[in-house]
Amino acid sequence: MDIDMSRRNRRPRPLTDSERARLEEFIESISYSNRYSDSEFEYRHVQLPKAMLKAIPKEYHDVSKGTLKLLWEEEWRALGITQSLGWEHYEVHEPEPHILLFK
Repeated sequence: MDIDMSRRNRRPRPLTDSERARLEEFIESISYSNRYSDSEFEYRHVQLPKAMLKAIPKEYHDVSKGTLKLLWEEEWRALGITQSLGWEHYEVHEPEPHILLFK
């Protein structure tokens, strides 16, 4: 399962201090699933508060899909998502765009 690089920013887009400040109120409400796996990868999903999507900069959004883009590690960590090293954002659950899938 390869990452579709066309669904990412060409390079990580850092947050400004004011953007980061707008997101701080949501960080405590981010929830993380337990890890689950198949024969190839370990997975988890991260659920952002729905209201947080409106505070995330437009450059992080994929307007063609109505979701966030696939985020670089620098980007998802800047949003306040905290996980151990090695996780990669590979998909957004389109029916619920506030749910990010990691492997």
